[in-house]
Amino acid sequence: MFVPAAAQAQALACNIPDRVSVPRLEQPKRGEPVRNPAITGYLLSMSWSPQHCAGVRNPRDARDRFQCSGENGRFGWVLHGLWPETDGPGYPQWCRPAKIVPQPVLKQHMCMTPSAQLLQHEWAKHGTCMSPNPAAYFRSAELLFRAVRFPDMKKLAAKPQTAASVRRAFTAVNPGVSAPMIAVSADRQGWLNEVRFCLGPRMKPAKCKPFQSGAKDGRQIRVRPMPGR
Repeated sequence: MFVPAAAQAQALACNIPDRVSVPRLEQPKRGEPVRNPAITGYLLSMSWSPQHCAGVRNPRDARDRFQCSGENGRFGWVLHGLWPETDGPGYPQWCRPAKIVPQPVLKQHMCMTPSAQLLQHEWAKHGTCMSPNPAAYFRSAELLFRAVRFPDMKKLAAKPQTAASVRRAFTAVNPGVSAPMIAVSADRQGWLNEVRFCLGPRMKPAKCKPFQSGAKDGRQIRVRPMPGR
Protein backbone atom coordinates (compact mmCIF):
# COMPACT_ATOMS: atom_id res chain seq x y z
CA MET A 1 0.00 0.00 0.00
CA PHE A 2 1.01 3.64 -0.34
CA VAL A 3 2.13 5.75 2.55
CA PRO A 4 -1.11 6.60 4.44
CA ALA A 5 -2.59 9.87 3.28
CA ALA A 6 -5.67 11.89 3.95
CA ALA A 7 -8.47 10.74 1.69
CA GLN A 8 -9.12 13.08 -1.20
CA ALA A 9 -12.58 12.81 -2.70
CA GLN A 10 -12.28 13.06 -6.46
CA ALA A 11 -16.04 12.79 -6.87
CA LEU A 12 -16.76 16.46 -6.12
CA ALA A 13 -20.39 15.46 -5.82
CA CYS A 14 -21.85 12.03 -6.32
CA ASN A 15 -25.47 11.05 -5.87
CA ILE A 16 -26.20 7.37 -6.37
CA PRO A 17 -29.79 6.57 -7.37
CA ASP A 18 -31.78 3.98 -5.45
CA ARG A 19 -31.15 1.49 -8.22
CA VAL A 20 -28.22 1.32 -10.61
CA SER A 21 -28.83 0.03 -14.12
CA VAL A 22 -28.00 -3.65 -14.49
CA PRO A 23 -24.97 -4.10 -16.77
CA ARG A 24 -24.82 -6.71 -19.49
CA LEU A 25 -22.59 -9.73 -19.16
CA GLU A 26 -19.08 -9.23 -20.53
CA GLN A 27 -17.21 -11.95 -22.40
CA PRO A 28 -13.99 -12.00 -24.43
CA LYS A 29 -14.35 -10.62 -27.92
CA ARG A 30 -13.69 -12.98 -30.80
CA GLY A 31 -9.99 -13.76 -30.91
CA GLU A 32 -9.34 -12.39 -27.42
CA PRO A 33 -7.73 -15.24 -25.46
CA VAL A 34 -8.20 -16.36 -21.89
CA ARG A 35 -4.84 -15.98 -20.13
CA ASN A 36 -4.02 -17.00 -16.58
CA PRO A 37 -0.25 -16.70 -16.05
CA ALA A 38 1.31 -16.09 -12.65
CA ILE A 39 0.66 -12.56 -11.37
CA THR A 40 3.88 -10.64 -10.68
CA GLY A 41 2.48 -7.14 -10.16
CA TYR A 42 -0.44 -4.79 -10.75
CA LEU A 43 -1.41 -1.54 -12.43
CA LEU A 44 -3.72 0.98 -10.78
CA SER A 45 -5.17 2.86 -13.75
CA MET A 46 -6.89 6.20 -13.09
CA SER A 47 -8.76 8.25 -15.68
CA TRP A 48 -9.20 12.02 -15.85
CA SER A 49 -12.98 12.23 -16.14
CA PRO A 50 -13.21 15.67 -17.86
CA GLN A 51 -11.17 14.30 -20.75
CA HIS A 52 -13.31 11.18 -21.07
CA CYS A 53 -16.52 13.18 -21.03
CA ALA A 54 -15.21 15.70 -23.58
CA GLY A 55 -14.89 12.85 -26.07
CA VAL A 56 -18.30 11.20 -25.73
CA ARG A 57 -20.88 11.79 -28.44
CA ASN A 58 -23.83 12.23 -26.12
CA PRO A 59 -23.25 12.63 -22.39
CA ARG A 60 -26.85 11.61 -21.76
CA ASP A 61 -26.55 8.22 -23.44
CA ALA A 62 -27.01 5.33 -21.03
CA ARG A 63 -23.34 4.35 -21.21
CA ASP A 64 -21.97 7.73 -20.03
CA ARG A 65 -24.92 9.43 -18.39
CA PHE A 66 -23.96 8.80 -14.78
CA GLN A 67 -20.43 10.11 -15.28
CA CYS A 68 -20.87 12.87 -17.84
CA SER A 69 -24.39 14.36 -17.72
CA GLY A 70 -23.88 16.25 -14.47
CA GLU A 71 -27.09 14.77 -13.10
CA ASN A 72 -25.35 12.53 -10.57
CA GLY A 73 -22.24 14.51 -9.76
CA ARG A 74 -19.01 16.07 -10.98
CA PHE A 75 -15.99 13.83 -11.29
CA GLY A 76 -12.26 14.46 -11.43
CA TRP A 77 -9.99 11.44 -11.16
CA VAL A 78 -11.87 8.15 -11.27
CA LEU A 79 -10.62 4.59 -11.20
CA HIS A 80 -10.46 2.84 -14.55
CA GLY A 81 -9.32 -0.40 -12.97
CA LEU A 82 -6.91 -2.49 -10.95
CA TRP A 83 -5.15 -4.80 -13.39
CA PRO A 84 -3.05 -7.89 -12.62
CA GLU A 85 0.20 -7.94 -14.56
CA THR A 86 2.93 -10.41 -15.42
CA ASP A 87 6.55 -10.01 -16.51
CA GLY A 88 5.60 -9.60 -20.16
CA PRO A 89 2.82 -8.04 -22.22
CA GLY A 90 0.62 -11.18 -21.98
CA TYR A 91 -1.19 -10.07 -18.83
CA PRO A 92 -3.87 -12.23 -17.15
CA GLN A 93 -7.40 -11.74 -18.47
CA TRP A 94 -10.84 -13.38 -18.52
CA CYS A 95 -9.68 -16.01 -16.01
CA ARG A 96 -13.15 -17.16 -14.86
CA PRO A 97 -16.70 -16.88 -16.21
CA ALA A 98 -18.15 -13.72 -14.63
CA LYS A 99 -21.69 -13.32 -13.39
CA ILE A 100 -23.36 -9.90 -13.09
CA VAL A 101 -21.80 -7.83 -10.29
CA PRO A 102 -24.40 -7.67 -7.47
CA GLN A 103 -26.40 -4.46 -7.17
CA PRO A 104 -25.02 -3.54 -3.70
CA VAL A 105 -21.44 -3.84 -4.98
CA LEU A 106 -22.20 -1.67 -8.01
CA LYS A 107 -23.80 1.01 -5.84
CA GLN A 108 -20.93 0.96 -3.36
CA HIS A 109 -18.35 1.73 -6.07
CA MET A 110 -20.19 3.97 -8.54
CA CYS A 111 -18.55 7.11 -7.12
CA MET A 112 -15.13 5.51 -7.67
CA THR A 113 -15.82 4.11 -11.14
CA PRO A 114 -18.95 5.94 -12.36
CA SER A 115 -20.20 3.37 -14.88
CA ALA A 116 -21.98 0.14 -14.04
CA GLN A 117 -20.88 -1.35 -17.35
CA LEU A 118 -17.24 -0.46 -16.76
CA LEU A 119 -17.39 -2.03 -13.29
CA GLN A 120 -18.78 -5.19 -14.89
CA HIS A 121 -16.06 -5.13 -17.56
CA GLU A 122 -13.27 -4.66 -15.05
CA TRP A 123 -14.57 -7.51 -12.94
CA ALA A 124 -14.95 -9.88 -15.90
CA LYS A 125 -11.65 -9.12 -17.64
CA HIS A 126 -9.32 -8.38 -14.73
CA GLY A 127 -10.95 -9.07 -11.38
CA THR A 128 -11.69 -12.73 -12.08
CA CYS A 129 -7.94 -13.29 -12.29
CA MET A 130 -7.48 -11.99 -8.74
CA SER A 131 -10.47 -13.25 -6.75
CA PRO A 132 -13.60 -15.39 -7.09
CA ASN A 133 -15.53 -12.61 -5.31
CA PRO A 134 -16.30 -9.25 -6.99
CA ALA A 135 -16.79 -7.52 -3.62
CA ALA A 136 -13.26 -8.51 -2.56
CA TYR A 137 -11.75 -7.38 -5.86
CA PHE A 138 -13.38 -3.96 -5.76
CA ARG A 139 -12.53 -3.54 -2.09
CA SER A 140 -8.84 -3.98 -2.92
CA ALA A 141 -9.17 -1.50 -5.76
CA GLU A 142 -10.93 1.01 -3.52
CA LEU A 143 -8.28 0.81 -0.80
CA LEU A 144 -5.53 1.53 -3.31
CA PHE A 145 -7.42 4.31 -5.08
CA ARG A 146 -8.28 6.07 -1.82
CA ALA A 147 -4.63 5.99 -0.78
CA VAL A 148 -3.56 8.04 -3.81
CA ARG A 149 -3.15 11.80 -3.44
CA PHE A 150 -3.88 13.91 -6.48
CA PRO A 151 -2.15 17.12 -7.53
CA ASP A 152 -3.84 20.47 -8.15
CA MET A 153 -5.37 19.76 -11.55
CA LYS A 154 -6.51 23.37 -12.03
CA LYS A 155 -2.88 24.42 -11.79
CA LEU A 156 -1.77 21.71 -14.24
CA ALA A 157 -4.48 22.72 -16.70
CA ALA A 158 -3.42 26.37 -16.63
CA LYS A 159 -0.37 25.82 -18.86
CA PRO A 160 1.12 23.15 -21.14
CA GLN A 161 2.77 20.20 -19.42
CA THR A 162 4.98 17.28 -20.35
CA ALA A 163 4.66 13.68 -19.29
CA ALA A 164 7.61 14.32 -16.96
CA SER A 165 5.95 17.33 -15.30
CA VAL A 166 2.73 15.35 -14.76
CA ARG A 167 4.76 12.59 -13.13
CA ARG A 168 6.52 15.15 -10.94
CA ALA A 169 3.19 16.60 -9.85
CA PHE A 170 2.07 13.17 -8.65
CA THR A 171 5.35 12.31 -6.92
CA ALA A 172 5.28 15.64 -5.08
CA VAL A 173 2.09 14.68 -3.24
CA ASN A 174 2.60 10.91 -2.89
CA PRO A 175 5.44 10.11 -0.46
CA GLY A 176 7.30 6.96 -1.38
CA VAL A 177 6.32 7.13 -5.06
CA SER A 178 8.98 8.10 -7.62
CA ALA A 179 8.65 9.05 -11.28
CA PRO A 180 9.66 5.62 -12.67
CA MET A 181 6.67 4.15 -10.81
CA ILE A 182 4.16 6.27 -12.74
CA ALA A 183 2.94 5.90 -16.32
CA VAL A 184 1.24 8.81 -18.11
CA SER A 185 -1.15 8.29 -21.01
CA ALA A 186 -2.38 10.90 -23.49
CA ASP A 187 -4.56 10.72 -26.59
CA ARG A 188 -3.37 11.49 -30.12
CA GLN A 189 -3.97 15.20 -29.60
CA GLY A 190 -1.85 15.22 -26.47
CA TRP A 191 -4.67 15.48 -23.93
CA LEU A 192 -4.00 13.73 -20.62
CA ASN A 193 -6.41 10.84 -20.20
CA GLU A 194 -4.87 8.43 -17.68
CA VAL A 195 -2.22 8.09 -15.01
CA ARG A 196 -1.20 4.62 -13.88
CA PHE A 197 0.69 3.58 -10.77
CA CYS A 198 2.82 0.47 -11.18
CA LEU A 199 2.61 -1.90 -8.21
CA GLY A 200 4.63 -4.91 -7.16
CA PRO A 201 3.30 -8.35 -6.17
CA ARG A 202 2.23 -7.03 -2.73
CA MET A 203 0.50 -4.03 -4.25
CA LYS A 204 3.18 -1.57 -3.18
CA PRO A 205 4.52 1.06 -5.64
CA ALA A 206 7.21 -0.38 -7.90
CA LYS A 207 9.20 0.68 -10.94
CA CYS A 208 7.20 0.29 -14.14
CA LYS A 209 8.38 -2.31 -16.59
CA PRO A 210 9.35 -0.97 -20.05
CA PHE A 211 6.06 -2.08 -21.64
CA GLN A 212 4.08 -0.27 -18.89
CA SER A 213 5.87 3.07 -18.92
CA GLY A 214 3.54 5.07 -21.19
CA ALA A 215 4.43 8.47 -22.65
CA LYS A 216 8.09 9.51 -22.80
CA ASP A 217 9.20 12.33 -20.51
CA GLY A 218 9.32 14.94 -23.26
CA ARG A 219 5.84 14.23 -24.66
CA GLN A 220 3.80 17.44 -24.67
CA ILE A 221 0.66 17.10 -22.56
CA ARG A 222 -2.43 19.27 -22.23
CA VAL A 223 -4.78 18.93 -19.27
CA ARG A 224 -8.47 19.59 -19.78
CA PRO A 225 -9.86 21.67 -16.89
CA MET A 226 -12.93 20.72 -14.90
CA PRO A 227 -16.08 22.13 -16.55
CA GLY A 228 -17.11 25.45 -15.12
CA ARG A 229 -13.76 26.08 -13.45
